[in-house]
Amino acid sequence: MTRSNHDKWLGYAGRLLVALILMFVLLPTVVVFISSFSSTSVLFFPPKGWSLRWFERALNYSDFKNGFYAGLIVTAWASTLAVVIGTTLAIAINRYEFRFKSLIEGVLMSPLFIPHFTIGLGLLMLVAQLDLSRGYALVIFCHVVLVLPFVLRSLYVSLHNLEQRIELAAASLGASPLRVVWTITVPLMLPGLFGGWLFAAILSFNEFTASLFVTTQATQTLPVAMYNYVREFADPTLAALSVIYIATTASLLTLANRFLGLGRVLNVESPR
Repeated sequence: MTRSNHDKWLGYAGRLLVALILMFVLLPTVVVFISSFSSTSVLFFPPKGWSLRWFERALNYSDFKNGFYAGLIVTAWASTLAVVIGTTLAIAINRYEFRFKSLIEGVLMSPLFIPHFTIGLGLLMLVAQLDLSRGYALVIFCHVVLVLPFVLRSLYVSLHNLEQRIELAAASLGASPLRVVWTITVPLMLPGLFGGWLFAAILSFNEFTASLFVTTQATQTLPVAMYNYVREFADPTLAALSVIYIATTASLLTLANRFLGLGRVLNVESPR
């Protein structure tokens, strides 16, 4: 066998291996998708009959609707605050030298390796000691802490790719540091800002582990509501909700990629 044929067969084997891995990863999703159309009151695979009633229940169940609205509130506030705070911190850390800079950056990045349940439990113990209420403010603060490292990493990439000579040129023409930031730096960081906001929104809306400790019945997000549901019921409603969840997320990401170009927004694809 010649070397070219050998490389060709290796290429085929690599593609086959990737396809098998993807099939293995997607297999649970396929099982959930099929089970969501079951007509029985107990989750069963393969289904003995077919029905859409579990989709109707998933859309009309009050806890799911309340969790969805609560999740939107928390996600909107947490992702926006994380971008505002992250932009200020990223510019300060990337552009200036000051005391304890490495320590501050390490603390901000710590949620990347600290288990989320530890953060959630710690906040729960803190508010209990301070006799504070577990309202939306606590949940939003918790989510900001968790998503801030991802926002910072996205903004670091934007700052790294930003041509600093433009800022120096503006400063040499008499612009104050604050004016340079707002008229030059921030507009050029818009792809990173949107990418950071998108990461924060996805992570915040799907956050479960820490949210389980800091939410109440009034502020529980959709993942927490789903967890509470599966503790009490074993019907295919969660499978139906998962299908809706996956389809909605895939549609939104497809539209975002179609009209915004996520590769360029997230700095993984060079602009044309």
